[in-house]
Amino acid sequence: MDYDDVFVLDNGACTAKAGFASSDDARIIPNCIMKAKSERRRPFIGDQVEECRDASGLFYILPFQKGYLINWDVQKNIWDYIFSAECLPVNFPETPVVITEPYFNFNSCKEAMTEIFFEEYDCHSLLRINAGDLSSYHYFNTNQNSLCCLLVDVGYSFTHIVPYIKGKKLKNGIRRIDIGGKVLTNHLKEITSYRQLHVMDETYVMNQVKEDACFVSLDFYKDMKIAQKRGKENTIVRDYVLPDYTSIRRGYVKDPAVAPSGEDGDQQTLRLNNERFTVPELLFNPSDVGITQMGIVEAIVDSLSVCPAETHPHLYRNIMLVGGSTLFPGFRDRVCKEVRTLAPCDFDVNVTLAKNPITYSWNGGRLLTQDPEFSSRLVSKDEYEDHGYNICLDRFDV
Repeated sequence: MDYDDVFVLDNGACTAKAGFASSDDARIIPNCIMKAKSERRRPFIGDQVEECRDASGLFYILPFQKGYLINWDVQKNIWDYIFSAECLPVNFPETPVVITEPYFNFNSCKEAMTEIFFEEYDCHSLLRINAGDLSSYHYFNTNQNSLCCLLVDVGYSFTHIVPYIKGKKLKNGIRRIDIGGKVLTNHLKEITSYRQLHVMDETYVMNQVKEDACFVSLDFYKDMKIAQKRGKENTIVRDYVLPDYTSIRRGYVKDPAVAPSGEDGDQQTLRLNNERFTVPELLFNPSDVGITQMGIVEAIVDSLSVCPAETHPHLYRNIMLVGGSTLFPGFRDRVCKEVRTLAPCDFDVNVTLAKNPITYSWNGGRLLTQDPEFSSRLVSKDEYEDHGYNICLDRFDV
């Protein structure tokens, strides 16, 4: 196949990571359409939200629900923006596209996506692939002595634990937990609204509060005791200065023991105490909010249990963390500590946090385009027209 460049689109439920394979890194674009109270007439598509003068009370229109792409009109509007001259212009008749889709995607979703790219965008050729496959390719490419990898992907809607053995996913070893970044943000909104200030309409701001202030506790009960203390003995409590969209565009964390300066003395603040670590704790104990499922560590061990016994030491040694929620301080150390307590004592445990866990799979796609066998994995427009959708069933391992 003759082409100049490949466009890689990691189409996540929260953000789309997009860019040409010749680029050094992806452009991260919110995968949603937002409407603001301050500018009711104008919808903000993707990263256009940065132009919004007042981001309080943003209303989200999402193409994904519960981890699967179901609102095609919304997604098509977002894709049109991503591929436009304003964002990342793509000449589809001459450009192959690599696009990600969720594990266990519905056949109707796979078919609709293929149809849109070939029939509406007139795409040169297409590869549909799971984002985890790109992450594992990236891992094996940079750790060439590794035969196995256990991928822990903490996404927006779900957390997936997937064993990869010699580059292939072991499908009966895949474990899914119905907790991701969305549940954490919603839980923080609920407990903040109950305890101090109604923020149920402030998803955008509260997501920033979660990113800026939350951490994973390495000793939950010890931190709970610290959070119950008063004064200087409580080293966990923090104030979060909320944005007012005049002098402060993004909120920030401050120590309540520090006297307020003139700049933040009159600002509205949230007092964050045990919320800082009880919210991310849901990833390890989903039952705290009534979700009767295993936490991440138990799911890792359960996933390993169905893998061939000879792969166990390799998998324990190659646990890879990707996804936005893995960026919580303490996350990697907590996973490592708890897996170590459950793993056989004669096995080494090594947990790696990706350098950039949000764009890790996109960079895996960029590396894949340089593989000598890459072109054989693509389905061209001519093949699609000759054989229909069935050729995609034969060629794509999703």
